[in-house]
Amino acid sequence: MKSLKLLLVMLFSWVTLAASAQQKYVMVIHGGAGTILKKNMTPEKEAAYIAALTQALKAGYAEIKSGKSSLDAVEATIHVMENSPLFNAGKGAVFTHDGRNELDAAIMNGKTLEAGAVAGVTTIKNPISAARAVMEKSEHVMMMGAGADQFAKEAGLEIVDPKYFWTKERWDGLQKAIKEDSTKAVLDHGSKKSELLGIKNRDYKFGTVGCVALDKAGNLAAGTSTGGMTNKKYGRVGDAPIIGAGTYCNNETAGISCTGWGEFYIRNVVAKTISDLMEYKGLSVAKASKIALDKVGKMGGDGGLIALDRKGNVTMPFNTEGMYRGTITADGKIEVLIYK
Repeated sequence: MKSLKLLLVMLFSWVTLAASAQQKYVMVIHGGAGTILKKNMTPEKEAAYIAALTQALKAGYAEIKSGKSSLDAVEATIHVMENSPLFNAGKGAVFTHDGRNELDAAIMNGKTLEAGAVAGVTTIKNPISAARAVMEKSEHVMMMGAGADQFAKEAGLEIVDPKYFWTKERWDGLQKAIKEDSTKAVLDHGSKKSELLGIKNRDYKFGTVGCVALDKAGNLAAGTSTGGMTNKKYGRVGDAPIIGAGTYCNNETAGISCTGWGEFYIRNVVAKTISDLMEYKGLSVAKASKIALDKVGKMGGDGGLIALDRKGNVTMPFNTEGMYRGTITADGKIEVLIYK
């Protein structure tokens, strides 16, 4: 009888461990949050998004599986999304009021707390690689504009004609925004504050991309890349390239990448707040992320974020109608989601 009980205990323990192992996530991604409704999505476009997100997850997972670093995984994953016109990053970047594509990106190493970022670049095919180059090949954390473009060229990154970023869908979005509100940047939101500012346009951009990865050595990395805001003026920069606001990573806590109304993420220092809540209050990654995002919502901002802790726990909260997002576990199981 004792032997049978011992056998059952061992079996239960084995099943529990197996279930836990299956739920260890090694990567989480997002492709932006916003008013994403199934009724407005054609089957073809939905399939395209699912395929692109799946391809991105597979690209990063291949790096992790082969023993490469979480930084390599993040960069490879974001490359896929930057090269797709579906997302507001790289090839699919939105247009500024002046008809330009100004790109931002950031990456952070959870092991060393080293970070790199670029803002307002116009000729770099993959801004996430430029952010990594700033981190690894310079003594700086952030570079911007023409200087960042020049640095990337000298670092050997692929440089393209600005026309590379032109897409009809994004151009049409700009024309619509200008027609409806020629003096204000489109913030995609209908809060009371935006109404007071005269900003009444919605849904002309979503698709900022991000990734957090956990490699075999137990190291985390996080990255974010974006084309910013349709019809933006005056060289506006959002939260994505700002370390601690839209991007943050620390092996002791979690890696975080945010998407949404950047001004609110900057003011709330969202990504670093999540890490601090975990470090100083001992909260779980899910609880800390909810608290940080709730603060954004209470102030009138919206969006979402992804976060992955050092134990492989993942969370993907958002307060919009949808967020392009996906995960992959240590054993290669992929899940891609779009709607609430």
